[in-house]
Amino acid sequence: MGVIRNAIAIASGKGGVGKTTVAVNLAVTLAEAGARVGLLDADVWGPSVPAMTGMVGRRPRAADGELVEPLESFGVRLMSMGFLVEEGESLAFRGPAVHQVIREFIEDVAWGDLDYLFVDLPPGTGDAVLTLLHNLRLSGAIIVSTPQNVAVASVVRCVALFRERRVPLLGLVENMSESVCPHCGGNLDVFGPGRKVRDLCAYWDIPFLGSIPLDVAVRAAGDEGVPVVVAAGPPGPAALAFRLVAARLARRCAPNGRVPRTGEGGS
Repeated sequence: MGVIRNAIAIASGKGGVGKTTVAVNLAVTLAEAGARVGLLDADVWGPSVPAMTGMVGRRPRAADGELVEPLESFGVRLMSMGFLVEEGESLAFRGPAVHQVIREFIEDVAWGDLDYLFVDLPPGTGDAVLTLLHNLRLSGAIIVSTPQNVAVASVVRCVALFRERRVPLLGLVENMSESVCPHCGGNLDVFGPGRKVRDLCAYWDIPFLGSIPLDVAVRAAGDEGVPVVVAAGPPGPAALAFRLVAARLARRCAPNGRVPRTGEGGS
């Protein structure tokens, strides 16, 4: 393995909050800004990185007879269990197998020198998270949540685990924060009013990296295997929000001085 300046876990307390969507779009945004970026898909039970990056059906190859060469899409180096199994194949892994897969993805892949290695974790605080903490020195973690009460409540377990293991919390991202009505242009609070994720950040003294609106463009782009931050046409609300979150993250990590343009004056 080369030099990895920032190894960052992307975590969530529960599934269905759009964690992989956040990981992919942050990775692509930083690569577009000129950073060297890798994305390790550690969600061995439900790998969706290949679909979101347009790489379904692709297979990695051995780089030098020993290490595996990561695939690359939109400037991001990728490794996922989804590249090693047939589409639709059942993935039934127990603890030892999970440990082996993640360790091999860390040690046996020719990542090269990276400014960022994002690790997309499965939801919760199970075997995959513990294996990652044991095998990779993390620079920090980002936790993704929707404003839904049950999702916000589950964040607490992630916060406790990372703090117990002395992993810096780089911030929380609120995904699907609100939706813009296509008819009147007003904001729809899909999960109810309030500043739930922001309030959690204030309570735990964790940076709030930003909110990503519920935008149909994210779904459409993901279905096409094109991250919304590089989709054709003018950037919409979600793409601009992802750029803003990436810029805030880059300023916190500052591996090489490259900060993505946000399209806005935010910090």
